[in-house]
Amino acid sequence: MNHQDHVNLIREGVAPGGVSPAPGSLWADLGSGGGAFTLALADLAGPRVRILSLDRDRPALRAQEQAMRAHFPDRSVEYRLADFTRPQDLPSLDGIVMANALHFIPDRDKPRVLGLLRGYLKPGGRLVLVEYNSDHGNLWVPHPLSYPTWEKLAGQAGFLQTRRLASVPSRFLNEIYSALSLTA
Repeated sequence: MNHQDHVNLIREGVAPGGVSPAPGSLWADLGSGGGAFTLALADLAGPRVRILSLDRDRPALRAQEQAMRAHFPDRSVEYRLADFTRPQDLPSLDGIVMANALHFIPDRDKPRVLGLLRGYLKPGGRLVLVEYNSDHGNLWVPHPLSYPTWEKLAGQAGFLQTRRLASVPSRFLNEIYSALSLTA
């Protein structure tokens, strides 16, 4: 996948109809890793939106920060060394992007983590999920969740209006999809 694939996967969740988030909005990329989707978020959100990028891998955050400076030097991004599976002291968020991160969480722990995420979002907040469309993992993607599984889990976690946004083929587990879920 390339940058445009990342942008296309999250476009309708972050900037529906081509309308960027409101100036001053605060978004987070949780489990951001090397920052492929943080860069896509920055591209879609524009310079008047603030972004928090959380990951527990310090070298990945450093690499991400360098890439952000090279491609989007006018974006406001705060990098935090943190484990999104544990409670965080975050301001209320307008949106969260979580790309290829939830599949590292065992199924039994996903409801607890989703409860944390829902609690970080403002009313009407947006959770944009990117995941492999499979319920059977492997060594590198241990706990993926297909879209039907995500739809059910999101509803159980109190998210509303879950819908599939886009998908791209993947040589790993066949397909990657994106979905949007809202808070009440």
